Amino acid sequence: MERRIGIIMNGITGRMGLNQHLIRSVLAIRDDGGLLLTDGSKLMPDPILVGRNKQKLEEIASRYSVDRYTTDLDNALENTDDSVFFDSATTKMRVEILKKAISAGKHIYCEKPVADDLQGALEIAKYASQKGVKNGVVHDKLYLPGLIKLKRLRDAGFFGKILSVRGEFGYWVFDGEIIPAQRPSWNYRKSDGGGIIKDMLCHWRYVLDNVIAPVKSVSCAGKVHISKRWDESGQKYDADADDAAYASFELEGEIMAQINSSWCVRVKREDLVTFQVDGTLGSAVAGLHKCSIQHHLNTPKPTWNPDQPQTLRFHDHWMQVPDNADFGNGFRTQWEEFLRHVAEDGPWKYDLFEGAKGVQLAECASKSWKERRWIDIPEIQI
Repeated sequence: MERRIGIIMNGITGRMGLNQHLIRSVLAIRDDGGLLLTDGSKLMPDPILVGRNKQKLEEIASRYSVDRYTTDLDNALENTDDSVFFDSATTKMRVEILKKAISAGKHIYCEKPVADDLQGALEIAKYASQKGVKNGVVHDKLYLPGLIKLKRLRDAGFFGKILSVRGEFGYWVFDGEIIPAQRPSWNYRKSDGGGIIKDMLCHWRYVLDNVIAPVKSVSCAGKVHISKRWDESGQKYDADADDAAYASFELEGEIMAQINSSWCVRVKREDLVTFQVDGTLGSAVAGLHKCSIQHHLNTPKPTWNPDQPQTLRFHDHWMQVPDNADFGNGFRTQWEEFLRHVAEDGPWKYDLFEGAKGVQLAECASKSWKERRWIDIPEIQI
């Protein structure tokens, strides 16, 4: 038996909305014959694409065999046959748009950040709770094979007592003058909600909370390293939003974490993001897909001698954690979990209150930068 589920997908013309959410998740589920539920039925997603650019919507709908699209969000929300609303449009409009969708009785799934500030994030989370709609926020990095392996190591006690975490994220985003930028220009304008602290610390909150230990405090310095950039039309503009963030965190259990996030760094590491976790019994380094480990007993014992070239081949003392499971596409996996949550009350953890925690950390990090001090992270009162 096949069960239809109508999904209003807002902001689908953007890079993330189109590639990760529409093509590789919702349409992939559709094209594979639907999502199998516990009662044996198949849940078949039926998306309607919503955006401001009609021509883009027409092109996407035609290319990927989507029957429905519209530039009229209000009209789409009136259709009671569509029970799920997804938003990946601009953060600055998210609270207003989610309120409309919740008022229309839609179940909510959205990208992060869920709001520009903690007040807005909590407001929308409480409103969804009051209206009794199911809701979720994308926590995509928890579904990366590298981080899944890292969490398994933690759960198995591989590290012993965890001491520290070192994270490096980012790559060089061209300023657009000679070589076109590979990220949209709004990311570098404060007035449009740009800034890497707001963008990335929402991720690091749920990564640290779920893979290592809960975050207790933060010290952060943001920087605007490149103050002039060129936009999509080749026009020069003032880039006044932070394009790098250098953050330290104290986690539960006296664990120290340091994560650098930058759009102004050239990559000489194994992946665009890496996390090194050091513990008394072992260490691990995880990227998007791979995870390497080194046990206490096969840790080399180097001797410091600046007068002689280093002879130890440190990489040779690490071992790869095998791919002993089919991890699949993380965005699709999370979509499947959320749709099961809506259709049959399947388990789901990452609601709007969890999303608010990411906004809280970004807000505290920005305050730390402004006041040049450590900021404790209070528990969110639901």
